[in-house]
Formats: sequence, C-alpha cells, structure tokens
Amino acid sequence: MKEAITQSIQNLRANKLRSCLTMFGILWGMISVVILSATGEGFRRGNDAVLLELGKNIGIVWGGRTSMQAGGERAGRQVLLTLDDARAIAAESPMVAVVSPEIERGAVKVKSSYNAATARVTGIEPQYQEIRTIELADGRRFSWQDEQQVSRVAIVGFDVAEQLFGKRSILGETITLNGMPYTVVGKIRKKNQDSNYSGPDNTKIFVPFAAMSRDMPRRDAEPGTLSDIIVAPKDWVVADLPRALDQRTGRIEDVDWPLEQNVRGILARRHGFDPADKQAIAMWDTSLQTLMFGRMIGHMKQFFTIVGIVTLALGGIGVMNIMLVAVKERTREIGVRKALGATTALIQRQFFLEGFFLTLLSGGGGMLFALGLCQLINLAPMPARFSGMILSWQSAALSLLTLILIGVATSTYPARRAAELPPVDALRFEM
Repeated sequence: MKEAITQSIQNLRANKLRSCLTMFGILWGMISVVILSATGEGFRRGNDAVLLELGKNIGIVWGGRTSMQAGGERAGRQVLLTLDDARAIAAESPMVAVVSPEIERGAVKVKSSYNAATARVTGIEPQYQEIRTIELADGRRFSWQDEQQVSRVAIVGFDVAEQLFGKRSILGETITLNGMPYTVVGKIRKKNQDSNYSGPDNTKIFVPFAAMSRDMPRRDAEPGTLSDIIVAPKDWVVADLPRALDQRTGRIEDVDWPLEQNVRGILARRHGFDPADKQAIAMWDTSLQTLMFGRMIGHMKQFFTIVGIVTLALGGIGVMNIMLVAVKERTREIGVRKALGATTALIQRQFFLEGFFLTLLSGGGGMLFALGLCQLINLAPMPARFSGMILSWQSAALSLLTLILIGVATSTYPARRAAELPPVDALRFEM
C-alpha cells in the first residue's frame, strides 16, 4: 500500500499542469458546497435570533368586537379581557404552558435626575420575562416577591435608559412615572427587534403587573381590564403545527388554528359570545410565523446544497475524464507491468489511488479555502436576519461524505479499465 501511494503521488507530480487543472474543478465544487451551505445556515440562525427577540412561539390575545349574535346579546359588543380571563386560560387550556397578563399605557411622562421623556409603560408578571425574551444588560429581573409586595420597581429599555441617564449606571436610580417614584432594578440589553405588537422593547419601561394595576390602569376601559394576554403553547402544540399547516384549506389568515380555537373557546364561555366568532377575539400566533420562515430558510438551504453538490459532481466528472485519458496514455506501461508480474488488483489499486488522492487533495484544499473565506466575510458587519457564514458540523460532514463518494465513484471506473487491459494488447499499443 505504501508503494502504491508513493507511486500514485509521483505520477501526479509528473503531470503537474494536468493535475492542477483537474484539481481546480473539485476545489471549486467544494468551495461552492461550503459557501452555499454556510450562507444558508447563517440565514437560518439569523432568522431564529430575530424571531426570538420578540419571543419564539408565543401568542398575543386581544379582545375585539362580536360579529355574531349569541345568548341573546347583540353583535358588535366589545370584549374586554380581564385578569380572571388569563387565570382561566392557564387553568383550563391543555395547549398552553405559560400565561401572562399585560397592561400597557402609552405616552407616560418619565423623569430622571438628568432628563425627561415620554415612554410606553408595561405591567407584567415574572413569567412574562422568559417567554418574551426580556434579557438584561445590568441588574435583575422581577420576582414574585415584587408582585406580592406591589413594589414600585422598574426595568428600563435600552433606548429609554440612554435618553434618561446617558452612559451612566442606572441601577438603584429613581425615576418618576406620571409623578410616582419607581426604583430602577434592571436595564434591557440592546435588542435587534424587527417585529412587535405595541412598540420595540428598547423604548419601553416594564413594571410589576400589580403595581401597574394600582398606579396606572387603562384609561380607556374600566378598572381591571387588560391590554392583552400573552400565551406560550406547549411543545407538542408547536410540533403538531406543521401537520395543521399542510392540511389547511384556503388562505392562511382564514384558517382556524388549533391554539387560537382553544383559547377563543375558553373566552367564549366566559364572555357569552359564539366560539366560532373570530372577530370577538384577535390572536397573533408567532409559532406559525416561525414555522413558515423556517420552511422558507430550509428550502433555501436545500437549494444551495443541491447546487453545490452538482458543482462538485461536475468536478468529479472532470477527474474521471482525466483518469481515463491517463489510462490510455499509459497503456503500454500497464502492459509492461503486467508482463513483469503485476497483478490485476495491483494495477487497479494504483489507478484508483491516483484518482482518489487527486479528489481528496483538491476537495480538502477547497474546504480549507472556503472556511478561511467564511472567517474573512464574518469580520464585516452583518445585516439583520443573517448571522454570518456558518458551516454546521452536519453540513461539513455531508460535504466530506459527498467528496469521498465522488472520489470513489470517479476513480473506480478508470481503475477497472486499466486493470482489465490484456497484457498482449497493452504491449502492442502505440499512441
């Protein structure tokens, strides 16, 4: 085997120009596979990161107006959500894992010792912070102790904190919300949020739900009315969504999705409207958005991968063609070696190794070059929904496996042609 490997390398070196030109096809094919796979993975991760800024797989529920008569009540009646509605969803829905009520007030006057502003203030319970991705650059999150003690504490969005305090530390500082003092206990990290339902978190101030209900209830509704309810579905509900999406009929916005149907049914019993009345309750299910974006990115990755593999296969065809030419050029050499006692297996192994080494060397060089190029591109600023050129281990393994299979496929046939030449015919052969 050692002798066969040495001889194969010597033969490749003896035809440097031809070997290099042949290697370029495989090298370019491997670069294409890596670059396209890394691009698809970068879009996938970037998309997931942006969706997670709002909260991955959550549902936002708003009250609406009835469009059907039910229980003797007229159509057009306004449905106002309450804290008891949120508690009922948490207790009765088999599809919901986490529920959090939310109260919001816009244009609240905010003052610090250094500046003043107007901001949107949101009252939340502790579980909201996890399902809505409220991650902090400094400080702590709200706890149930804050809720039970109706503490006047606040977590400030990144942009509001910059406006009120500049670059100063804000922890422990006091701000006033419509004249009421609140102590700052946290600052939200800068969020790259490109979707929202009431404004970006960078421009909001969050306070405990109990304190918000007491100090700043909704002005446009009776006391105890919520702005919305946030729900996080259980894992099996999200896992079953692809099947529901594939079985849909009509437009997506007209489909009655299972989670929305379940939540609306619970609220219909409490508020006396028809469970089929989609106007009574509005719901934005981000699980569907996540699934559709994921499928789009997945199809794009598949397309990129197929294009790269086809390019690599074309390079493999070039290797096979050159090896067949080499077999024809070295027909007399094959005859001499067989006359001196070389076996068919030995001839086949030599030509196979030459083609296989040619494929692996060029493919390995292409992968190293492509990885270096990915690292160079990643030094530049990246746009939203793109996390850079990232080659996952699955894509790397697929690329290497494809390279090996192409190397075996393109080397086997020329090697068999060389090994099957009759010694007498090979000795008589003249170019």
